[in-house]
Amino acid sequence: MQTIENARIAIIGLGYVGLPLAAEFGKQIDTIGYDVNKSRIAELTKGKDSTLETSDEELAAAKNLKFTTESSDLENYNVYIITVPTPINEYKLPDLSPLMSASAIVGKVLSKGDIVIYESTVYPGATEDDCIPVLEKQSGLKFNRDFYVGYSPERINPGDKEHRVTNILKVTSGSTEEAADFVDALYNTIITAGTHKASSIKVAEASKVIENTQRDLNIALVNELAIIFNRMNIDTLDVLEAAGTKWNFLNFRPGLVGGHCIGVDPYYLTHKAQSVGYYPEVILAGRRINDGMGSYITEQVVKMMTRKRIHVVDANILVLGLTFKENCPDLRNTRVIDIVHEFTAYHSNVDVYDPWVNSNAAKEEYDINLISEPEKDKYDAIILAVAHKEFIELGTKLRGYGKQNHILFDVKNVLPKAAYDARL
Repeated sequence: MQTIENARIAIIGLGYVGLPLAAEFGKQIDTIGYDVNKSRIAELTKGKDSTLETSDEELAAAKNLKFTTESSDLENYNVYIITVPTPINEYKLPDLSPLMSASAIVGKVLSKGDIVIYESTVYPGATEDDCIPVLEKQSGLKFNRDFYVGYSPERINPGDKEHRVTNILKVTSGSTEEAADFVDALYNTIITAGTHKASSIKVAEASKVIENTQRDLNIALVNELAIIFNRMNIDTLDVLEAAGTKWNFLNFRPGLVGGHCIGVDPYYLTHKAQSVGYYPEVILAGRRINDGMGSYITEQVVKMMTRKRIHVVDANILVLGLTFKENCPDLRNTRVIDIVHEFTAYHSNVDVYDPWVNSNAAKEEYDINLISEPEKDKYDAIILAVAHKEFIELGTKLRGYGKQNHILFDVKNVLPKAAYDARL
């Protein structure tokens, strides 16, 4: 087993999770960041992060951090932290291929005494049942004799400049008591908020997957309430604000549920639940509601257009925002795309504008050509889908993009009442 004093850290995967972690460790420990994306490594080598999660100053301060796309460069390290994505496939089943690929890369350079720590969100048991066999096969070493494993779930909140990797309490765990102590001590060198050492790897895995499942279900509840109250001609936000005057009322708002966590993680838990013979009804019901909100929003806008005698076919539709959340460039699993697809199916002309998104990324990910700027007096319907600060600042001026007879729908409930025709 390695000691903190001789730790040399390799971070596998340099996205929203891996890079901030690498930058923090790189301030004090010999650290290398590995990613298969050559353009990503090229920009990081120049001290730039296109995800905007790590500033130029933070990268410059990581004096002990270097980057590579060559797996052979990982051979002289002894602590491997895997932070690759864990998405779902088209059938909403866990896709562990990035995790298995990363495990194989690490397995090929693993030596006796090394420790591998996983941060990627998985279902309980995935680390021990799926990842460790790959490490053993590729390395020829024996788990818990020759090498050890830890699990410490990521808690990054993209775009959040207040809750950062260092000031979010970190859950840690290890495959043996000694390994658990090492993992906990290692993270305590950078996590000022402290750590919580879980009793096992499975407990740590489960704790992560239910964090986002709980949020998903709470949002599903208010989304269903929004649908109900809309039929009763009651303003949902007014109801939530009134209910929120009680001290223990949970403050959730209706909306689209996307991103790489809340819209994905519940499917990891339900997949594992079904594999052990239990069909999870509540969790999947929440997922069905949230996955259907793009279609519901489109339906409401179409109804309003029809009442104003605006033809949907060939209508000009402006969708403001494409990212899965406000004030960040993250496009992963954005549900705004559902609104775009729904209006396209109506044969409407859809323009998407998002000042936070790289146009090449939008084209590559969703085959969408972003517009550089909306035109004045052009649109039959305007949908504020993401609460970017630029859109909130415009307020009632967003009306200027619409024709004399148009609809403005506020999905995010951020505009003054004078600015919109309806909100979720």
